[in-house]
Amino acid sequence: QVQLVESGGGLVQTGGSLRLSCAASGRTFTNYAMGWFRQAPGKERDFVAGINVSGASTTYADSVKGRFTISRDNAKNTVTLQMNSLKPEDTAVYYCAARRMYYPSRELKEYNYWGQGTQVTVSS
Repeated sequence: QVQLVESGGGLVQTGGSLRLSCAASGRTFTNYAMGWFRQAPGKERDFVAGINVSGASTTYADSVKGRFTISRDNAKNTVTLQMNSLKPEDTAVYYCAARRMYYPSRELKEYNYWGQGTQVTVSS
């Protein structure tokens, strides 16, 4: 079992920045690739960013490429999503997820554990 707890969400104006963190506990963090997903009201949960076990390989949704950065600290069992140049369309609940593989996936069903989510609201 892996427990994931997100933090760092909030309300920000267009063009602003937020830094989301996900703290993992339970099983060995370095057994898991990590991902961030988001879900806007009335929409499906979508992939945002993923990072492999070592942290050397990352992947992003086209909609956030160049604005968001995912990173991980294996010594602290944390994964972070730095979000810059935020837009109103980035408004959503953001979820951290763990996949028991070396590389992340863009598919929800590939992930074994999920956090409870943190709300990000970008005002225009």
